[in-house]
Amino acid sequence: MALQFPSDAWITAFQDEINQSESYAEAAKNWEGDFYFVIEPEGSMTKRVIFYLDLWHGKSREAFEVMDEAEKKPAFKMTAPISTWKQVINKKLDPLQGLMTNKIKLVGNMAMVMRNVRAAKELVEATTRLDTVFPD
Repeated sequence: MALQFPSDAWITAFQDEINQSESYAEAAKNWEGDFYFVIEPEGSMTKRVIFYLDLWHGKSREAFEVMDEAEKKPAFKMTAPISTWKQVINKKLDPLQGLMTNKIKLVGNMAMVMRNVRAAKELVEATTRLDTVFPD
């Protein structure tokens, strides 16, 4: 069944996929950090969506849509329009390339991200295994 990005059902399925991924668990066994993923609206999408993801040693401890940005103080915040997230999920844009070309904006320790490239790639791989549909 196709899941609408970035719905609660998609976020839950993403967390489940992370927690079932042996390759992510291995790649991220030393990772500690949480994220806000900010999806800026375009087209028929009319509201900004922020979802929180708490990653800890190869597992996701929490994943949910945030209604108030002040609710958490994550170590990282990645922001991009929905069209860019669609490119990443559809494997048309490498997220690190997106960061380097400023298509994706990162607030947080870029050096830490660069030291954990394999974990980042496995995280993105988890999104590509979801049957995802996007707003027009």
